[in-house]
Amino acid sequence: MKLNYKGKSAIITGASGGMGLAISKKLSQNNISVLMLDLKSPGKKFLDNNKNCVFKKVNVTNFKSLKLHIESFYKKKKSVDYLVNTTGVLWFNKDISAVDINSNIWDKVFEINLKSMMYLSKIIVPKMIKNKFGSMVHISSIDALSGDDKPQDAYGASKAAMIRLSKSFAIQFASNNIRSNIILPGPIDTSMQIRWKKNPSAKKNLEKFIPLNKVGKPEDIANASMFLLSDQASYITGTELIVDGGITSKP
Repeated sequence: MKLNYKGKSAIITGASGGMGLAISKKLSQNNISVLMLDLKSPGKKFLDNNKNCVFKKVNVTNFKSLKLHIESFYKKKKSVDYLVNTTGVLWFNKDISAVDINSNIWDKVFEINLKSMMYLSKIIVPKMIKNKFGSMVHISSIDALSGDDKPQDAYGASKAAMIRLSKSFAIQFASNNIRSNIILPGPIDTSMQIRWKKNPSAKKNLEKFIPLNKVGKPEDIANASMFLLSDQASYITGTELIVDGGITSKP
């Protein structure tokens, strides 16, 4: 199935991470202009190889700066058709049980993972309404679906809240031809999982537990995102797509 895209412009947050890079690349290959937003640069080589991408350094928790860059992009492109929100932090050693976590860490995780989603909606959704078109994909996590005896409670709770917010957007703006969906990745081999480089056996043990016997790649999330953004998914909104190799289906 060939995917088609009515829209011509996209904004990606967390764009220089593994998932963000993979999604930005695929959008660029489909002749969609991409504004990549992140604290770190994707690198000159990536930008040289993906001519439809431009990068701006921004802290997504800084509303004023975020709005400035998006408004500038909008002024040039006349629309913001797609939003892919891959922003997320998982601080393994600091993000622990809510009973024990430092409240400042809790607040910061929620600010980055969830408050930034609200900021993006305040800036971008009115532009989508004006053009009567838009598709949003937010990246949550299967960690939002269950508890854990070795928890990252702030991460899981913030990612669960993203699901609720995405569904609300879908209902609120369906009449404006704006869709909002969310992807729940399972274990994905990105820079966030630096622990696997330090302990490769942990990754191998995890893969034995996954029905498909492998950890996912950023491209797996990019492929799912591209489908949900596409015209072929025009009747899909307010839903969550689990991309986890089957791990959440296990008893």
